Amino acid sequence: MNLAFFASHGGSNMQAIIDSIKSDRLDAKPAVVISNNSDSIAIQRAIKEGIPWYHLSSKTHPDPNQLDGTILEVLEKYETDLVILAGYMKKIGDKTLDAFRGQILNIHPALLPKFGGKGMFGKKVHQAVIAAGEKESGATVHLVDGQYDHGPVLAQKKVPVLEDDTADSLAERVLKVEHQLYSETIADIIAGKISLPG
Repeated sequence: MNLAFFASHGGSNMQAIIDSIKSDRLDAKPAVVISNNSDSIAIQRAIKEGIPWYHLSSKTHPDPNQLDGTILEVLEKYETDLVILAGYMKKIGDKTLDAFRGQILNIHPALLPKFGGKGMFGKKVHQAVIAAGEKESGATVHLVDGQYDHGPVLAQKKVPVLEDDTADSLAERVLKVEHQLYSETIADIIAGKISLPG
């Protein structure tokens, strides 16, 4: 199964999946990396791993329709089976969404549907979880649709929220769970344990 990764910054979830592939825990191929940030660590990771990469953004394609079309062309060029969002901070365009409906995965650092939606990313999510007095948080892998953090949930893994947690300490524990959960979910899709629509 050919995986295309979209990442804006560090791409640590992408690296965790690549490591799972390299250690034969995941029967897939990291086919291509797309980043909207030419300075992203994700691109550096792609170079180090020998994975083709593209910087595609409003800087390279000021017209959003042209950008969307180019992203779709790249995905088709590398015969993409699954699109894996790994900290990608942009909305997916309609052409790409339509062509890959039911094949675009995202991971969110909370138990959706709680603490999702526009603006809920990174440390803000963990701050909101703590502020709400939640006893548990975790990570959610879901399918991507036209709304932020909205598509069907495929898998979740919980972590307790500790009394002395800060956004940073909670983020650290959730990220460890994310790294496990994302690879496990992709493995379950490949094995047919999780069926995707379409």
